[in-house]
Formats: sequence, C-alpha cells, structure tokens
Amino acid sequence: MTYAVKECFLTLQGEGVQSGSRAVFLRFAGCNLWSGREAGRAAAQCRFCDTDFVGTDGVNGGKFATAEALADLVERLWGEGPEQRLVVVTGGEPMLQLDAALVDALHARGFRIAAESNGTLAATPGIDWLCVSPKAGTEVVQRSGDELKLVWPQAGIDLAEIERWDFRHFLIQPMDGPEGSVEAAVAVAMERPRWRLTLQAHKIVGLA
Repeated sequence: MTYAVKECFLTLQGEGVQSGSRAVFLRFAGCNLWSGREAGRAAAQCRFCDTDFVGTDGVNGGKFATAEALADLVERLWGEGPEQRLVVVTGGEPMLQLDAALVDALHARGFRIAAESNGTLAATPGIDWLCVSPKAGTEVVQRSGDELKLVWPQAGIDLAEIERWDFRHFLIQPMDGPEGSVEAAVAVAMERPRWRLTLQAHKIVGLA
C-alpha cells in the first residue's frame, strides 16, 4: 500500500505513561471521525481535535510507496544508536494505514512501536504499546491495551463503563482550550483513584 504521512520528526513523547521519552513521531494523514477541515467540524464525530492531520505537507511528510521506505525515514530521523528506539505512530487515526508490513519493517530496525488510536478500529497486531483515546458517541471496538487516555470533559462518556475495559493504565487529560477542563480532570483523578492525571508536556515545554 501507499502510506500518506502528514509529518514525521524526532521529539519527546509529550503525553501519557511514556511522557518524556525520546521518540520519532510518525503522524499519518486522515481520520475516520473527522475530515480535519474546519468547515466539517460541527458535524464530525470528534469535534475537539487539536491536531492538523490533513494532507502530506508537514515536515518530512509525503507519500511512501513501501513500508521499507517509510521505516528507513524513521531510522534516519532517530540517528545513531540502537538502544531504546521508539516510534510513536499517530494521526489522525493510524489504524487506517498501519499494517503488518510496516510493523515488521520498524521492528526489523529495532524500534518499539507505540500507537495512539481512537479505538473504533481493531488495533494492528504487533504493536508494542497501545494507547486508546475514546471519543464520546463512537463505538469503541478496541477495549484492551496498555494505556487508556481520556480527554476530559466529554459529555456522554460513562467512566464506570470504561473502567471495565482491559487496560493497564487509565489516564485523564484536560481538553485543550475549554475553561475548567483542568479542574474537571483533576476532580476525576481525585474522586476515582484508578485514574491518573496526564498533561500535554510537549506544549508546556514548547516542543512540536
């Protein structure tokens, strides 16, 4: 298949359990919950997304004809040294494009593969660290993984129901923008000890 990549760059993971880890971010273009265009936001299934995943015009973005070519880019961006290689595959919705061929190519270059999905598509086998970030009003079929990261607040989310899903870590993250979201997320973590507060550290320190 041809992979459509919005951007790919070396940075520090800014969210979740692996926050602070050196990683290559591989952001695929496209999502199944929103077109990414402002004109369609009001009718989208996810209306609060703060990420530009439209097109292939970002840094190191483009169309890649093979998994090997894309994995080569990830390896070049990582640079020297085989230890602790981490690639974070995101989007948009990465499960629209992440396939067995790319998983194999990245593993062959020594990378652990972390992926963040909205959970409406089954996760590609072979992912080393799976984060699911559910959106209200959608049918989440991927109810197991390493990390569940819930952007908060979201009307229509049943916390008790989500707590029955099979994840090792339950994280609550304030929605970027709305007034009171930090306080709302803190309240969940205080009232429901299973949940841990996570912040967008990359924005706090000024990283992409």
